[in-house]
Amino acid sequence: MLYPAYTPPWFLKNGLSMTLYAALWTSRHWQKTAIDPEPPFQEKIFTGAGGVPIFGLVAIPSKPRGTIVGTYGITGTVENQWFLQLLARKAFARGYAVVLFDWRAHGKTAELSPTLTSDGLYEGEDFVRIAAEAKAMGCPPKFWFASYSLGGQLALWGVKVSEQVTEENPELGLYSADIGGAAVICPNLDSNRSLSYLIQAPLGKYLEKEIARNLKTLAWHIHDAHPGAIDPEAIARANSIYGFDRELVIAPLGLPTVEIYYDITSPLHFLPHLQKPTLIIYAEDDPMFDPTIVPDLKQACSANTVIDLFSTPYGGHVGYISSKNSQQEAGDPDPWWAWNRVLEWIDSKIAYPLRGQPIWIADDFDKPMSLTVEHK
Repeated sequence: MLYPAYTPPWFLKNGLSMTLYAALWTSRHWQKTAIDPEPPFQEKIFTGAGGVPIFGLVAIPSKPRGTIVGTYGITGTVENQWFLQLLARKAFARGYAVVLFDWRAHGKTAELSPTLTSDGLYEGEDFVRIAAEAKAMGCPPKFWFASYSLGGQLALWGVKVSEQVTEENPELGLYSADIGGAAVICPNLDSNRSLSYLIQAPLGKYLEKEIARNLKTLAWHIHDAHPGAIDPEAIARANSIYGFDRELVIAPLGLPTVEIYYDITSPLHFLPHLQKPTLIIYAEDDPMFDPTIVPDLKQACSANTVIDLFSTPYGGHVGYISSKNSQQEAGDPDPWWAWNRVLEWIDSKIAYPLRGQPIWIADDFDKPMSLTVEHK
């Protein structure tokens, strides 16, 4: 199967312009491109790692062919994250059961528990336990963890810990073989490098301030929902992403510094050791992440045959809006190149088992329809 190259519209061949266009314009008009209706979700309170309640939405089609479990990036809720809602519509229409959830300290999960984020240390197990409860509800294996940005980091952690969690907790009724793998778009891979890069970039510092403002709002929401759970003076001091983690996150995790926290949670270290099929779509012009990560990412993935890395010159941060020509070449019904590739990739893993079967790997995204076929 030929795998199409990605080409953005001419005016979005810049990572920052793509990122801002997606955030400021497309976020308000995305429904005009949504061909499929919203799935018939039902609410569900899952139980995550350590007994933390996790708010989720579940939709099961009449004959599901697998299940996609997803969440979003550093801030937001399942109700307002349009990029995640796009995935849900497209996946459900394709025959997948869909589970979306507010991860720790976000949305309705924050109203259920004051437990703060851990950037994967516990969210990885949350993914697995959510899959187990979804299975009991009728969502079939295999389960595919899908997300983007910081949520992509969490999904990678889900794959990392899936075998350990299922083996140590047989009462879950979920087996390692039930977990298909993960598909992530523009995941955070190295927090120390990327945050340093972001705050030093001319416009990146403004993006960082906006994220920090949203994190502070998140903290106040938890404070109001759970009086006494968070020190208001600590919230007042949390005026940056780093400050949020320093003031609120690392102490409950028993970690001495933010730098150590970022280091042990960054997926770049464990990519070579993942044991389940994993798709990583990564834009080399992503303005949120240090560009020096790209060669390290390619090296880490080259050492692991279960990872399919699609590293593209363009795409911005969770943008990947495709040009008309790109849509025609791919046969896509809409401009959402990355989600279309994610679903095609999951389809291929269902159609062809991992061992001894062909998959496609694009080796040069500057050349339309370029393909190298390998067996893994």
